[in-house]
Amino acid sequence: MEDGLRERKKKETRQQISDAATGLFLERGFDGVTVGEVAEAAGVSPKTVFNYFPRKEDLLLDRFPGALEEVARVVRERPAGAHPVDALRDLLLRLLAEGDALGGYVDRPTFIRFWQVVGESSALKARVREYVEELEDVVARLLAETGGRDPDGPAVRLAAAWTAAAYRTVYVTGVRRASAGEGGEELRAELSLLAERVFRNLRSAVDGCAGLDG
Repeated sequence: MEDGLRERKKKETRQQISDAATGLFLERGFDGVTVGEVAEAAGVSPKTVFNYFPRKEDLLLDRFPGALEEVARVVRERPAGAHPVDALRDLLLRLLAEGDALGGYVDRPTFIRFWQVVGESSALKARVREYVEELEDVVARLLAETGGRDPDGPAVRLAAAWTAAAYRTVYVTGVRRASAGEGGEELRAELSLLAERVFRNLRSAVDGCAGLDG
């Protein structure tokens, strides 16, 4: 019970820091806020901030590690006989339907402002690219697990890169269209249809590149 309380307290502290940081970043931009100011707003020390978030960029991009864990979970726990690509498609569709920011569209002004802040910061853009590379690595390991293949083989690496690109295509489309003033259920429905088409083509491509391993 004591361990459970300790873990809950750590999660609460992490969320408290992240919420304080996000509020400041959305208001003043990433470069206009120091870690010390985040610590003060969260009621903790700068050392505590770095204990939870070793890099300043991760204060704003705090959900990405959990997203990678969710990708691994849905593939490993998919129904028997289900294709890994279909499991990832279903995850994206669920996030879109739930209005989760990781789905590519949320009907809130803060969603647009979040990506404006990212676009204004070279450090944040670089960190997002790192997370895309991490997504590729995770998908490569998952595809290798499901097919008993080499995670560094050309077919697996190409399939993983295509999968990351498929997700990014839907996501970036949502951000761009929302930033242009579109929104509501119409945009959400169109993004869902786009996800269906993109992942249908992705599955065919993934299945067709196995011959690259020789």
